[in-house]
Amino acid sequence: MVFLHSKITAPYFLLLILASSVFAQTKPSLDQLRHQIEHELGQQPGRFAVAFRDLTTGRELLIHEHEDFHAASTMKTPVMIEVYKQAAEKRLSLSDSILIKNEFKSIVDGSPFSLKATDDSDTLIYTKIGTKRTLAALVYDMIIVSSNLATNLVIDRVDARNVTQTMRGYGAKNIQIQRGVEDTKAFQQGLNNTTTAYDLMLIFDRIATGKAVSPEASEAMIGILLDQQFNSVIPAQLPQTVKVAHKTGSIVGVHHDSGIVMLPDGRRYVLVLLGKDLKDDKTATSAMATVSRLIYDFVTK
Repeated sequence: MVFLHSKITAPYFLLLILASSVFAQTKPSLDQLRHQIEHELGQQPGRFAVAFRDLTTGRELLIHEHEDFHAASTMKTPVMIEVYKQAAEKRLSLSDSILIKNEFKSIVDGSPFSLKATDDSDTLIYTKIGTKRTLAALVYDMIIVSSNLATNLVIDRVDARNVTQTMRGYGAKNIQIQRGVEDTKAFQQGLNNTTTAYDLMLIFDRIATGKAVSPEASEAMIGILLDQQFNSVIPAQLPQTVKVAHKTGSIVGVHHDSGIVMLPDGRRYVLVLLGKDLKDDKTATSAMATVSRLIYDFVTK
């Protein structure tokens, strides 16, 4: 009787073992994902931070999430939020006409400074100096082509101090937006815009969940972020069916990306990847893109 029973149940027992083995191989744990990410980034000279939050399950993976980084152009997302906030408060309108100029005041002493087209990713705007554009158009270029001149014009309108205050209200305790771009005197005194991966995660979480100003404003900002022209990090190794609403940032030795990854089935997650003290931007960027793919694989398996 025992012999007969073992013949009947053995195949099912083997199937159970095989099924468990396959599941274990295809569904890594967060700890395994962390190990994969740390291994990938550990091969690159530099310092990295990662903040991942799955908006469906609430799962998070955080690495050096509270470490300060030069914000570079990631600070333009908080500036955009401030524009929509002030528009909701009727303090300005996105249809306001703004004079395009190239003279700004240093936050150190009020002395004038100008930007160089050769140092900007947007050179077209410099041919429009003396003309007017809507605030909405300037915000769009500030995000999708990371226009520095557009950024300074927008910051002049909303005030950097207001941006930081709004971020504090969103729970972002460490991000600092102090000034526009290319304020050399401020840079020399260490007065820089800074951020953490965790704070950027909080900000993009609010946009993704419709809690940045309002659901309508959040959707409008997502629409702008989806038109991002610099796509070498978060979207680089993902399928074309995946949409990424994001904002990058880079200066010498620094490369960041931050945004919302939107899957075809409607699921979303927030991902922030920050890098500093980089010796080889190309290989560091590739490694960060690989991290993005590892997280995508984790979410979708």
